[in-house]
Amino acid sequence: MREGFYLGRLREDGSRYLYDPDDLVTHAVILGMTGSGKTGLGIGLLEEAARREIPALVLDPKGDLTNLLLHFPKLRPEDFLPWVSAEEARRRGISREALAEEKAALWRKGLARDGLGEAEIQELERVGYAVYTPGSSAGIPISILASLKAPGGLDPEALADRVAATASAILSLAGLSDLDPVQDREHILVSRILLDAWEKGEDLSLEKLILRVQRPPFARLGVFDLEAFFPERERTELALRLNGLLASPGFALWTQGVPLSMDRLLYDGSGRPRHAVVYLAHLDDAERMFFVTLLLGELLAWTLRQSGTERLRALLYFDEVYGYLPPTRRPPSKPPLLRLLKQARAFGVGLVLATQNPVDLDYKALSNAGTWFVGRLQTERDKERLLDGLESLAGGLERAELDRRISALDKRVFVVKNVHEGAPRLFSTRWVMNYLAGPLGKERIPELNALVGARYEEGKETETAPLAAEAAEALPDRPAVPAWLEEYFFGEGTLYPRLFAQAEYRVSRKKYGVHTSGEVAVLVSPEELKGLVPWEAFVVEPREDLPDRPPANARYAPLPAVFQDAQAMKRLERAFRDWVYQNAKVTIWVNEALDLASNPGESKEAFLKRARREARFRAQEETKKLEKKYQRRIASLQRRLERERRELAEDEAELGRRKLEEMGGYLETVLALFGGRRRSVTAALAKRRMRARAAEEVEESRAEIQRLEEEIQALEEELADEADAIRERWLSLAEEVRPLELRPYKKDVGLEAFGLAWVP
Repeated sequence: MREGFYLGRLREDGSRYLYDPDDLVTHAVILGMTGSGKTGLGIGLLEEAARREIPALVLDPKGDLTNLLLHFPKLRPEDFLPWVSAEEARRRGISREALAEEKAALWRKGLARDGLGEAEIQELERVGYAVYTPGSSAGIPISILASLKAPGGLDPEALADRVAATASAILSLAGLSDLDPVQDREHILVSRILLDAWEKGEDLSLEKLILRVQRPPFARLGVFDLEAFFPERERTELALRLNGLLASPGFALWTQGVPLSMDRLLYDGSGRPRHAVVYLAHLDDAERMFFVTLLLGELLAWTLRQSGTERLRALLYFDEVYGYLPPTRRPPSKPPLLRLLKQARAFGVGLVLATQNPVDLDYKALSNAGTWFVGRLQTERDKERLLDGLESLAGGLERAELDRRISALDKRVFVVKNVHEGAPRLFSTRWVMNYLAGPLGKERIPELNALVGARYEEGKETETAPLAAEAAEALPDRPAVPAWLEEYFFGEGTLYPRLFAQAEYRVSRKKYGVHTSGEVAVLVSPEELKGLVPWEAFVVEPREDLPDRPPANARYAPLPAVFQDAQAMKRLERAFRDWVYQNAKVTIWVNEALDLASNPGESKEAFLKRARREARFRAQEETKKLEKKYQRRIASLQRRLERERRELAEDEAELGRRKLEEMGGYLETVLALFGGRRRSVTAALAKRRMRARAAEEVEESRAEIQRLEEEIQALEEELADEADAIRERWLSLAEEVRPLELRPYKKDVGLEAFGLAWVP
């Protein structure tokens, strides 16, 4: 068991309240009105997670949890100065410098009272920190494009939930909220498009999704023809509505930044755990629901890819969960939250949900929450709702006693009901190590990220050099092109003929959890189309759009004969398809000992870090089983040791009595001699023998105690040696990685375009 989270002090005796972090795999709920100390408890819990290098994803709808970045080991006033409230200083009639002095002194005093100081604050730096701002460049932006990639490793039920949640999120952002996934055809159509692509391992983009809304890749929905179920004219209206979302200037911010990837959010480039604060205060309700739904879907997919464990691997802290897990409605966020509550515990991912009002939560859904932290509540109705929920969850709970405790709560005092601990307990929260500056606005986020060294450098796009123009006379009219030849127009002005070919390939290997796709395109000048074409020399960026209408006022170079030779074009098409099949590949890293495979594009260094994390988890699991075996033997010896110690005490007492009896016998013999009376020495000799026997028993007990203590010490040393050997063996296995090339099957190479391209 890891050292417990130090969350406060028990009211019953003032001792530290230590919470087992592994209890969080059964999830926790924090309830408390404004001013109850709910935020302080949450920050204290996250501080303890940081001290133990447990990564955390922190959803922050108000800006309170940005305070997680405000820890100053030296507790100097100048550290506090940029973050103290100018309004508070003005209201109190003092300078900001004086206020910073006060805050620094207050934090030094509060932390000292709870036995914390510079060493403990420095332990917070065992993890990295960053503030992310989806839909904004104020912090580190997050690109949602990765959320439309095919999620690998999900069972059919989880995939269906992911599809439904993603469809709901996209449609709600476009203004189509509260759609029924079973009855509303907009939701049904978008869900079917997503499912059709993802089941094939095909990644989507929003552009592809919109085009497929207009022209779906299937002819029927259920038993009805597509046109009868959702006519083309009405599908076009939906596509235009979604396109309006894509075309809006503000939406571009959603496609910039780091990918929406749990590995990127929970760990930095060196594999160091991170506390990622996702700031949501700048978004409206629809945007928050959109992003939170996608984020929860990514977290669920990441969770299900991990190995099973009973220890806490990562933490999701969701502040102000109001509206995301309601008791009656089913917003897009609810299905992934429900599945996380049910399944994440098996993979070591714990959820902590915090809110002010008990009526905000679906108690039936929270039947999987093992810990409830309850602070002061707003109304009697809130308390009764909470007691009803806890009573239904906890069975034989003493309702009257819990009612009395909750009604008498002071600020920063919580009742904790933990299924792993038994009866409810009452504790006061400890002083937090981070400075509680209150909610911080979006404008302060750049300063926060600069404070912890978090930054994002936008990638630079490469430009393709323009093709050289042929020294041919341009014609005002487009040359006659055979009807069987596809034609594409990639520009305006004077256009020259090129062979354009584009293919899509899919690589799917269930064994390695790889389901990915790629595209490759070439643009080849006519003089290169003779003999064996070196396709690799003419690779260009694949195109999303393939315009087939000629631009106005264009001029055209003459058409070479090769484009009019049907047999030559067929030969080139086969050659291109064969080249794609032979050369397309996905290289991954595998570790057979751990049954792990990298994601496509994941570097060897990143995969090694993941393998080492997995090896540490496997070592912990094996060590835990070993400890149980040794603890049974040690406990048996300790029980014998305690019995021998009791027997020693009894033997020593008996020896003391025998000594007194022997001395008394000697005295009686002497008195008898002086009194002229004869007394047998037999009784004295018997007492001497009994004293000697008692002394032997004392020595035997002492020898047995020493033997048992040595045996216990030997077992403990043996356990430590075996635990070290287990750790070294697993860490050695983690280094056994090798590259593996995966190629598509021939049936998984599809031609998307092949024909004549007119280019500037």
